[in-house]
Amino acid sequence: MLGSSRSRHRLTTALAGFALLVTGAALQVGTGAAPAHAATTYRVLFDDGHAEEAGNADWIISTSKPDPLAQDSSPSSETDWTGALSSWGVALQKTGSYSMKTATSALTYGGSSTTDLSNFDALVLPEPNTLFTTAEKTAIMNFVKNGGGLFMISDHTGADRNNDGEDAVEILNDLMTNNSVDSTDPFGFLIDSLDIGSGYPAAISDSSDPVLNGSFGTVTKSLIADGTTATLKPSDNSAVKGLVYRSGYSGNTGAFFATSTFGSGRVAFWGDSSPIDDGTGQSGNTLYDGWNDSGATNAALALNATAWLTGASSGSSGGGGGGGGGTCTSAQLLGNPGFESGNTTWTASSGVITNSSSEAARTGSYKAWLDGYGSAHTDTLSQSVTVPSGCSATLSFYLHVDTAETTTSTAYDKLTVTAGSTTLATYSNLNAASGYVLKSFDVSSLAGTTATIKFTGVEGSTLQTSFVVDDTALNVS
Repeated sequence: MLGSSRSRHRLTTALAGFALLVTGAALQVGTGAAPAHAATTYRVLFDDGHAEEAGNADWIISTSKPDPLAQDSSPSSETDWTGALSSWGVALQKTGSYSMKTATSALTYGGSSTTDLSNFDALVLPEPNTLFTTAEKTAIMNFVKNGGGLFMISDHTGADRNNDGEDAVEILNDLMTNNSVDSTDPFGFLIDSLDIGSGYPAAISDSSDPVLNGSFGTVTKSLIADGTTATLKPSDNSAVKGLVYRSGYSGNTGAFFATSTFGSGRVAFWGDSSPIDDGTGQSGNTLYDGWNDSGATNAALALNATAWLTGASSGSSGGGGGGGGGTCTSAQLLGNPGFESGNTTWTASSGVITNSSSEAARTGSYKAWLDGYGSAHTDTLSQSVTVPSGCSATLSFYLHVDTAETTTSTAYDKLTVTAGSTTLATYSNLNAASGYVLKSFDVSSLAGTTATIKFTGVEGSTLQTSFVVDDTALNVS
């Protein structure tokens, strides 16, 4: 035992604790449902609720919303649907394997709307021009984390089509860096503030990649006509991968098209809206046909990426799609598992997530330190998580118990670990040890449900016991 008669010194403030509770509340609201898995039809939602038609933009698959089939139930030509993205929509429709809808209001996840994200396998954000609300960002990030596909299409910096002071670069970066689920570079890339005038960015050589070599063709080049790139940071997310690069660039800079994963979901980024513009749309818009540009293979890139994001195709590019017939893709589901992002993702009592030097973290600087006051006290730490159907699941964490209690028979202070309504284990001052001990539990019974993983520490009236948790994980396979 490392402890003697001492009281615990907290380094965090009441204000920080309040901010954590707000963050945690947003997380709980956003995790009400997992993406529904398609059996034979892969469902794609195109966003049109964020000024995607402002200025000369016409980033819609059809003027019939939410259902493009109301304009033409059996389109044979892209002009059967009206919109600059109609070629994309019609190409998917003609396969017989996809269904599409258009969202015109706020994006939600776990609600009752027909365009709620829980009804889809992938979400397309075609150059949004207004910021997503806090609730929308929570919905989008949890949708991806729980197995959905996200297709983010940007444009060059300064492309503020509705003159509200925000462009797609800022809006998409805000989604990734200012949300309640994970703002610590969750996808492993950031969009560059650039305006690149023209070029034909080339694809990397990778015959096994399903986005570059899929059922819709082989990708060799794309088109950039006033667009931007992304900077990759694989140290933040090892799954991030550049597929198409601006001329003269490679590795972590100048990525014009990139893929990544987050939780059980997949992510794709494209640095320009010009490649998805098919040149036809609503009257009054000035449009250009990048979709069929003879110097590029934009159609194959868009369609292969859609297939990969929905789970209609698989391969080495990433982890889990929202669709795919209910198979389980290996993933780690907990956000901020080692607490190194500080007071994010978890819901915790004030001061629990800390970098105090009084108790060492197992790795890094932060850990979750419950109790340790030497007086009657209760601390909690929890996170809600959705485990996809068909998965085997294992919860693990490292626990260090430090106590000033001297008894060898009475459990005065206790830590209870629960998963949903099931109590997995109870530890006490009797479990005190000199270092961290790995704890692991089979929680496969959670598959197909949303449950809360919770640690509850209850301390008696005298003599401290500290329950220190680090390096958590909820692995599915």
